[in-house]
Amino acid sequence: IRSGIDILVGTPGRIKDHLQNGKLDLTKVKHVVLDEVDQMLDMGFAEQVEDILGVAYKKDSEDNPQTLLFSATCPHWVYDVAKKYMKSRYEQIDLIGKRTQKAATTVEHLAIECHWSQRAAVIGDVIQVYSGSHGRTIVFCETKKEANELALNASIKQDCQSLHGDIPQKQREITLKGFRNGAFKVLVATNVAARGLDIPEVDLVVQGSPPK
Repeated sequence: IRSGIDILVGTPGRIKDHLQNGKLDLTKVKHVVLDEVDQMLDMGFAEQVEDILGVAYKKDSEDNPQTLLFSATCPHWVYDVAKKYMKSRYEQIDLIGKRTQKAATTVEHLAIECHWSQRAAVIGDVIQVYSGSHGRTIVFCETKKEANELALNASIKQDCQSLHGDIPQKQREITLKGFRNGAFKVLVATNVAARGLDIPEVDLVVQGSPPK
């Protein structure tokens, strides 16, 4: 940063730290990209983002940076917030549109009704049938506690590890590397694993409960 840079990639908190410490000058910023904008604004980062962008944006100015917002989902409130940063003639690009088929046609979807007390046993059976002993499976749980308990449950016969927010970043990386390399076959995770992971050859994804 001291030597001068072309592109800065950072979380709102760290960028704000550098701004406040006088280590960063954003007055000449030409392009601003907010990735996963729905999550970022929903998690309470809106204020931090506004503090950061306040340096580079002037009200109703045509010289403001070009702003690009990326999001897998765009509720109406995202657009309301976006209008603060976007020019009045901004363009909205929707890659899904009104199509009802929003998942890949090569993926088969099944819904299984079961009592919560039988969930571990049913998930164990589903993994056995659809992924076998050699296929890779990701199981999503709502809570860290659920993820830990399911990862240790005897109903899952394959090697299994959990991934959630309480696990240190270094251990998370080791876990993901092991899953990619096939060291274990079942990853039980909270939504920390829902975005930004590129893991080839996952045969089965199980949602422990319907996503909210």
